[in-house]
Amino acid sequence: MDTADDGTRTARSLADRLEALHFAELTNDQATARVIDTIAEWAVSLGWRVYRRAPSVFPLPPPLRGHSVLDVACARPDGPPIAVEVDRLDRPRTVDKLLAEAAAGRVAIWVRWGAGPFTPPPLPVHMVTRAAARTAGTWHTVTDRPPPRHSAAPIEEAVAEELPWDGTEGVQQ
Repeated sequence: MDTADDGTRTARSLADRLEALHFAELTNDQATARVIDTIAEWAVSLGWRVYRRAPSVFPLPPPLRGHSVLDVACARPDGPPIAVEVDRLDRPRTVDKLLAEAAAGRVAIWVRWGAGPFTPPPLPVHMVTRAAARTAGTWHTVTDRPPPRHSAAPIEEAVAEELPWDGTEGVQQ
């Protein structure tokens, strides 16, 4: 049995963890930070070392010098490193960065959150999504869960009951 991770299992595991993420009334930056925190917690729970804003192999655009950074990078003892970028918007530069990370031997994962639709990146970059909606300027997660089931018992009309009143209740003296 082949146990090599081409990134599919890892991406599915991260997708499952992000599906459990719920938030409401967050700004763009707060929602992105919450997603990044959840990714870091997921990786730590698997026993991996986590690096936020880790150096990327992808160079910065001119006139800047140096290299770009990754939102989350993970070192794991049982597989290649993981490079994760988190975006709400569709950024071609992110795809280029993750393709460079994959070419360097890392499992590249693009986490997209927001209202979608999300255009899949080319392989070997894996995409994980978390649906969210914007209401009144803030974001909240969206789930595909059906509403809770209510009682199947029929609703009966309430019968008005005459209560005794002596005429003095509620009267100030």
